[in-house]
Amino acid sequence: MSTRRGRQHGHTAGHLPNFSYRIIEIMHDNRLLPYFREPYKLLEAAGLKQGQHVLDVGCGPGYFTIPAARLVGTKGVVYAVDVHPRAIERVQEKIAAEEITNVTPMLANAAETGLPDNSIDLAFLFGLRYIAGGLEGLLTELHRVLKPGGNLSFEKTRGSTEKMIAEVERAGFRYTQTKGRILVFERVE
Repeated sequence: MSTRRGRQHGHTAGHLPNFSYRIIEIMHDNRLLPYFREPYKLLEAAGLKQGQHVLDVGCGPGYFTIPAARLVGTKGVVYAVDVHPRAIERVQEKIAAEEITNVTPMLANAAETGLPDNSIDLAFLFGLRYIAGGLEGLLTELHRVLKPGGNLSFEKTRGSTEKMIAEVERAGFRYTQTKGRILVFERVE
């Protein structure tokens, strides 16, 4: 898979600087984090279910990837996408250690996944403050790969919720609900 290169927010859009990524990895691999940010609770709020094909956008070191794989079960698939090579390596290490077979790590820009049209039941973005290539390109790609009626779930971080809802709706999604910190949208034609 290819990655798009460019400058954005003081770093190369195709790669998070190694130091910044290392901080994320240390935080996500901290055994105490689930006490403050329980992954199964957030993923269930996002709408993950058995048998789904799911896209983990900006998977990082796989904090949500492994729980997502367990939630979708052996008949489901999780595509873990990140632009940072170390993130994909870390996900590969985790799925090997846990003997998980339903995760496909992808070193790619999520705005250019290469996945087939209408192949994903649900896509989720948790904790991303900056998106390589910008939100508009990502939303276009997610609209393409999500099945009609498929869900897109965002974890609320900063900024105006109303502004985010309006931007996502302009890209062909309909806001359906908020569950805790998770905003859920449905793909429409």
